[in-house]
Amino acid sequence: MRTSVTTPRLTLFTSPKPFRDPHIRVIQQNALASWRALGPEVDVILFGDEEGVAEVARTMGFRHQPHVARNRYGTPLLLDMFAQAQQMARSPWVAFLNADIILLPDTWDVLQALDRVSHPVLVSARRWDMDIVAPIDWAREDRNAWRTRARTHSLHPTGMDAFLFRRGQIQAMPPFAIGRAGWDNWMIYHARKQGWWVIDATPDWTLIHQKHHYGHLPQARPHFKQEESLENMRLAGGPARMYTLWEATHWLVRGQLRRRPWRKMQSWRVLELLLLRPGQPHKGLRRVLLRIVRRRWQRPWLAQPGWWLAYYGRGVVDDGEGER
Repeated sequence: MRTSVTTPRLTLFTSPKPFRDPHIRVIQQNALASWRALGPEVDVILFGDEEGVAEVARTMGFRHQPHVARNRYGTPLLLDMFAQAQQMARSPWVAFLNADIILLPDTWDVLQALDRVSHPVLVSARRWDMDIVAPIDWAREDRNAWRTRARTHSLHPTGMDAFLFRRGQIQAMPPFAIGRAGWDNWMIYHARKQGWWVIDATPDWTLIHQKHHYGHLPQARPHFKQEESLENMRLAGGPARMYTLWEATHWLVRGQLRRRPWRKMQSWRVLELLLLRPGQPHKGLRRVLLRIVRRRWQRPWLAQPGWWLAYYGRGVVDDGEGER
């Protein structure tokens, strides 16, 4: 009897933290199980030989690549992971995600929209932060309700925990350390310089970030306070290249690509990037001007609850629609 083999449409890859800490173990298993729940058209590759990774890959039926280049601190390098993942992938689309990000079926809506686009694209989305402490059995969950529930929580203004692109598109990158600041900003900068469309898919793509501590890092300090983050920023080319989804060229809204509309706050962001150009951006007059600029656009927009409603528009990120 001949068995049919489903050709993957999407390859997801990541390098999980060790499954030693009880809370980290729970949220990573929740996330990885949500990827598996997307069905047989998803292929998942787990990188690294950290504690528990091989066992989880075996249990969930994922591919496992224990061998990955590392820096002098022992942290896996994204450059090697991206190269290996694109070589190993059997699908036209590839996505890197942090291992604590829950995916929902609207991932397929995003992919369907992208299949109609011929121009090179780099796709990301802002994440919805949720406190989750218990295991999730996705076979028993209503994922429509999860999409609606997530969009009542806080949307992180700069966090980018997923990047979706065509296989073979990213050929080279600096030797960034995973899980540290700076490399995700470089991805947006690099895409813009290459002339790719940078698509902010937040309105359509629900990325749920399960909040966690930083006990796995030296002195339990947040990733952006680590020496490796400073090294990542140096490799990226400095503060002037710390692009975010404020620099997206397009939005994906209800399956349709549209040019990112201009918002008043964008003027302040453009001025901020000009002040961050190579040189001495944090000294003298530039430092004073940077403080003024950031106070004018960051505080009014980001300190208020629901800033995303003013940015994207009501009914765009809070439409409450589930699986379509």
